[in-house]
Amino acid sequence: MIELTDGWVGEVAFLAGLLVLTALTLGLQRWARVRLGWTPVTAILRATLQLAVVAALLSGVLATGWTVALFVLLMLTTASLTSGGRISELYRGRQAAVVAVVVGALVTIVLVFGLHLMDWTVRYLVAVAGIVIGNAMSATTLAGRQFRTLAGERSDEIQGWLALGATPRQAHDDIGRHAVHEMLIPNLDQTRSTGLVTLPGAFVGAIMGGASPLEAAKFQLVVLAGIALTMTIAGIIVSRFASGSPTVPGARA
Repeated sequence: MIELTDGWVGEVAFLAGLLVLTALTLGLQRWARVRLGWTPVTAILRATLQLAVVAALLSGVLATGWTVALFVLLMLTTASLTSGGRISELYRGRQAAVVAVVVGALVTIVLVFGLHLMDWTVRYLVAVAGIVIGNAMSATTLAGRQFRTLAGERSDEIQGWLALGATPRQAHDDIGRHAVHEMLIPNLDQTRSTGLVTLPGAFVGAIMGGASPLEAAKFQLVVLAGIALTMTIAGIIVSRFASGSPTVPGARA
């Protein structure tokens, strides 16, 4: 009974602490007039529910191949839909999101295990898939939104190229390259400062899971290299799709 009480009190304290962090985030955003509404709260609530479901699944349901495949498919679908909604205003934005997320993530996953950088186990597959799919989603959204912003700012230049007979892809070429460049900079900065400024989640999680520091470092290096590849592929795909637009995304009226 004492153990149950202590466990219950611990869970309540954890939830209370999480609530404090979320409330502080929301309060600061409203104080700074960052217009996100209740998004921080709903995002944390949704993450809590989804992680609870994932934790239950990982406790035993994902012990067979077909359930693992379904789970990875679910992650790919959710990531594609999320990014697709964010860049839907781009030319073929939703289609670009699906291709970018799926290709970017699957190429990296196949290479990681095909090159024997990770043991072919359910634990590693789910971990690597979750990380690279999440970053493929982020890269797709960031590259797409960056493309739209840059295209709007340089609409006169793009229209000038089109008037001179350039194809849409030629007219948007510089925009696409800059969008991918800007999307990659924060990730590359974090990779470059790993171990000096940051201790990434994969490294810390592996240590807390009982891995040796060397094994945790190797796992983190695979993750960092995989993320860089995934984001590069996803960003290039999104920019190539968007560059085919016969009009200027986000052009000023």
